[in-house]
Amino acid sequence: VDNDQMTEEPSFADKKIFLVEDNELNQEIAIEILQEAGFIVDVADDGAVAVEKLKTAKPGQYDLILMDIQMPIMDGYEATRQIRALGQPGLADIPIIAMTANAFDEDKKAAFDAGMNGHISKPIDIPKLLALLRDILY
Repeated sequence: VDNDQMTEEPSFADKKIFLVEDNELNQEIAIEILQEAGFIVDVADDGAVAVEKLKTAKPGQYDLILMDIQMPIMDGYEATRQIRALGQPGLADIPIIAMTANAFDEDKKAAFDAGMNGHISKPIDIPKLLALLRDILY
C-alpha cells in the first residue's frame, strides 16, 4: 500500500487558479505543475491584464491568484492593490500568492503590505507550492 494514498489529501480538482506571469517559460512550467495537481488554470501575462480580467470576472470565478511580482507594465504589488480596491466580495478578497525570485524578508513584507496572502520564491519548489495552496484553500 502506497503511504501517499493513506493520507487523505484535499483535491484541487475543479479549483480555478489565475496565474499572472509575464515569462513564457515560467508560465508553461507553472501551468504544467498546476494542471497536474488538478487545477483549472487561466493566465494573464501582466498585472494590468489581470486587473482588467478580474474587473469583468464573476465572484468565485477564481479560487486563487498566483501573482508574479516583476512584470513590465504593472507589477504584482500594484495589481494586488488594485484588485483589493475592486470592492466586490468574491473578487477583492480572493487569495493572492506572490511568486518572486526575491525571497528576502522585505520582499515578503512588501507582498503582505500590498494585500497578498502568501509568498513563494522562484524557482518554484513544487511540494512547498502545493502545501501553501492547500493551506490557503482548505
